[in-house]
Amino acid sequence: MPFHETNFTARMRRQAGAAAVALAAMAGAALATDADRDRAAQLERQWAQYEVDATKTVIELQPFREAQEVSGADGLSARLVNLNPTINSWFLLTVTAPGAGLRGQSFHIESAASDTWHISLQGGDDPALVFEEDGARHLCRPWAGATPELLDAQRSGLPYAPICGQRAYLRNRVSGSRTNREAVAEFLRDNIMFGESIVDMIKGAFYEDAFMQSSETVDGGDAGGVAESLGRARVAGAPVMQVYSGFDLVATTGGRMEAGSWYAAEGAPGVYASAVQPGMIHPDILNRRGETSNLDHIERRADVYLVGFDLERFEVGYEVGTDHPRLGWSSRPRGKGRNRNTPGPDGINRADPLVRAGMLKPSLADRVAATFTGGFKRDHGAFKWSDMATYNHGHHYGFVSKGVVLSKLQPNLSTLYVLNDGTIGMKTWTEADEALLPRIRFARQNGVPLIAPDPETGQGVPGEFVRSWGGGNWSGSADADLRTLRAGACMKTVQDRQFLIYAYFSTATPSAMARVFQAYGCDYAMLLDMNSQEHTYMAYYTKSEQDLVAHHLVSQMAQVDPRRRDGTPIPRFVGFPDNRDFIYLLRKK
Repeated sequence: MPFHETNFTARMRRQAGAAAVALAAMAGAALATDADRDRAAQLERQWAQYEVDATKTVIELQPFREAQEVSGADGLSARLVNLNPTINSWFLLTVTAPGAGLRGQSFHIESAASDTWHISLQGGDDPALVFEEDGARHLCRPWAGATPELLDAQRSGLPYAPICGQRAYLRNRVSGSRTNREAVAEFLRDNIMFGESIVDMIKGAFYEDAFMQSSETVDGGDAGGVAESLGRARVAGAPVMQVYSGFDLVATTGGRMEAGSWYAAEGAPGVYASAVQPGMIHPDILNRRGETSNLDHIERRADVYLVGFDLERFEVGYEVGTDHPRLGWSSRPRGKGRNRNTPGPDGINRADPLVRAGMLKPSLADRVAATFTGGFKRDHGAFKWSDMATYNHGHHYGFVSKGVVLSKLQPNLSTLYVLNDGTIGMKTWTEADEALLPRIRFARQNGVPLIAPDPETGQGVPGEFVRSWGGGNWSGSADADLRTLRAGACMKTVQDRQFLIYAYFSTATPSAMARVFQAYGCDYAMLLDMNSQEHTYMAYYTKSEQDLVAHHLVSQMAQVDPRRRDGTPIPRFVGFPDNRDFIYLLRKK
C-alpha cells in the first residue's frame, strides 16, 4: 500500500478525526441545552475553518477557540478570545475605549498561571477581566483611565509585561538574539539568488567535522561513582573516557566517564550525563545487518554526550522563537505538495496578532531546570526528494505552543508532545492522533524516526528511512554527505519510569545516531537540529545567591550567551528573547 492514501480515504479519515476532536472538545457533555448545541455548531464551523486549504488568520487556525464580547458606557467594547480553553493559557483581547485612546487594538495576553486562573470577561455597566480561582474573584480593567495599563505595558518594551496584579502578561513584539553566523546565513537565504546553495557550500566546506571531538581513553583509569537509575548502554567493555563536556558531575575524577554509564549532574537532582563513541557500541548492535549504513572511521570515534532527565521530577514545555520556525512555505515541496494560492501550508505566513516572545515566561524562571534548541527552521522543515514532498503540503514539520496551533501536526512525522494532564510522549504522528489535538499543550515535529518500536518485540530499532538521505530528509550537504554535528532526543522507560534523553553528536550520520540510541535502550528517538553549536545548544541550570547559573553541555556553547555590563552571562532562552524555538524542562512544584 502506498505511503499516502486515496483522496476519498484521506477525506473520510479527516471527517472522522474532526468528529472525534469535536467530541473531545465538548469534554463528553450531553448536548441537552441550546447553549450546548450552539457551542457544538460553533466548534463544527471552526473545525471547517481549520481544515480548509485556503488563506486564513492564525485565529481561524484555532479550532477550539471560545470568544466573549461585552460592551459598556462611553463606547467601551471588549472581546476576549480564549485560543484553547482546555489549555487556558493564550488569549487575544481586543478593546475599544475611545476615552483612553484605544480603538480596536488587539493585545496578546498570557496567563501567568494557566493552572490557577480562569480568565473571562464580565459584562454590565463597568466591564472587567475576571480572574477566578477556587471561588476567589479578582477584577481587572486594564483599559481604564487616562493612561491604560495595557498601553503602559505595551510601551514598556518588555517581552512579557505584567498586568492585572501580575496575574497575566502582555506579550510584546521584540527582536530575538542571533549570532553573526546565523545572521549571515539568514541574509543569504532571504536576499541573495542561489543563497541556499551558497549556505550549503559553506556548510560543506566549513561545518563537516568542524565540531568533532574524540576523547582519549584512559587505560586502567577510575571514572568515579556511577548513577544506576538509567542503567548502562550496551558497549563492548567499558573504557574510561577523558571527556570534553562542560558539565560538573558528581563523583567523577578529572572529567573521566566510563563509556555508556550515567553520572549525576552536580546540583541538579534528576539530571544525569553520559558519554560514548559509536565505535564502542557492542557488536551485537553495531553489526546488525539491514538496519543502518556502516559507520566510517571518523564517526566511530566521534564523541557523543547525552543528558537524561527523570520525568518524575520535571515538566516539559516548548516555546517558539521570535522568528523561527517561520510559518510560510518551505522552498522544498514540489508538485501537489505546494498550493501557490495560499501564503503557507496552513493558510498563514505570520502569527499576527499573536506575538512570538522567544523566551521563557518570567513566572516559570524560578523552576527552570534545562533548555535546548527545538528543531529545524521552516525552510529545511519539509520534504524535498521523497514521495512525502508531494502530498500533505510536503509534510511541513508542525508545532503547537500553549495549546495554540502555529503549524498543523502532520501524520508520518516524529513528534514530541505534552498533553494537558502532563503526559509526555514521543511517537510517529498518525491521523488517529488528531483526536488528541484539543488536549495538546506543546508539540514539536522533526522529520521521521531514528528509532521506533519494533511491531513484534516492542524494542527500539532504527527507523525505515535512516539509510535514505531523501527519504529521511536528514539534510547535511547537497551531495548527500550526512556526517555533521547533530542533536537528537529519545524517550526511555526504566521500570515504568520515563526518561527524556538529549544527545549531542560531535559529528555523525543518522545511522550513527540510531545505533547510539539503540545501545542506550531508547524506545523512540528523533532528530532535533544540526550543523552548529547554537543550533544544538543545551544547558542545565543551578541557582547562585543572586542569579541563575547555566552549565553548558559543551563549554563552547557558552559563547552563544551574551553578557551583562559586569561580565556575567545571561542564560539563553531564559534571560533574553531568542530568534530560535526551544524546549525547556521545569522542576515540578
